[in-house]
Amino acid sequence: MKRICLARTALQVAFAVVVAACSSCDSGGGNTFELKSPPVPDAIKASDFVSGISNPLWPVPVGMKWSYRSETADGVEETTVEVLPGTRTVEGVSAVVLHDSVTLDGALIEDTYDWYAQDKSGNVWYVGEDSKEYRNGVVVSTAGSWESGVNGARAGIYMYASPKVGDFYYQEYYPGEAEDVGEVIAVNQTVTVPAGTYSGCAKIQETTPLEPDVLEHKYVCPGVGLVLTLDVAGGNVRDELTAVEPSGS
Repeated sequence: MKRICLARTALQVAFAVVVAACSSCDSGGGNTFELKSPPVPDAIKASDFVSGISNPLWPVPVGMKWSYRSETADGVEETTVEVLPGTRTVEGVSAVVLHDSVTLDGALIEDTYDWYAQDKSGNVWYVGEDSKEYRNGVVVSTAGSWESGVNGARAGIYMYASPKVGDFYYQEYYPGEAEDVGEVIAVNQTVTVPAGTYSGCAKIQETTPLEPDVLEHKYVCPGVGLVLTLDVAGGNVRDELTAVEPSGS
C-alpha cells in the first residue's frame, strides 16, 4: 500500500540514534527527531513460509479493496488498493500481490504492485515492489522498486503476528532505494476515519534515512489493515481510509 513506503528518492543520508522526540506526537510541523538503524534483516528461506496470509492485522483475501483520501498542498490525493488473484514467487516464496494506484486531482501519479508473504510464526514480510511514478501520463521514475534477493535487497517485516511496543525493524531493505523502518509505539488504539471506527489497532512509527526529515504514524487495525496515516514531521497530511470492500463484494 502506498504511504507504506516513505522513500521515493535515492538521496542517502547518514543517521545514528533512536527516534525519540516525536513518539507521542500526531501533528505535523515543527518537530525534530533523531534516527537509528535496526539490524539488517537476514535472508529469507522459502521453508520458513506458508501459503497465503492469515495475520488479522493484514487481511488480504483476493478481491479485498481499500480506498484512501488525503488533502495535500498539491491537491486531493486518492489511493485505491486491491488484492489480485495469483501470486508472485520471490526467492522461492509464494507472495500475495496487491495493486495500488495513486491519483492527484484525478490524474495518475503512481502505480505499484506490492508483494507480501507470511512466515510460519504468522509474521507478514514485505518481499518487494514494482513501482512507477507518472507525470502527464508518462512514466518518469521507477525509483523505490526492489525485490528481495536481487542486487542485495532483502525482505523486511511488515506486520508482526503479535506487535509489541518497542518492536523496531526494517520493513524493506535495498540500500539507497528502499529503507523504510518501522517501530511499534502503541497497541490497543481506537481510530475513527470516514470508513468507520476501529479498535485494537497497532500504532506504527515509520522513518527512513533516505528522507530524514519525514516521520509518519500509521494505524493498522484487526480485520481491515491500514486505516490512517499521519504526517508527524515533513508534512501535515492526514491520509484516511474512506471505504473498504471485502473479498467477493
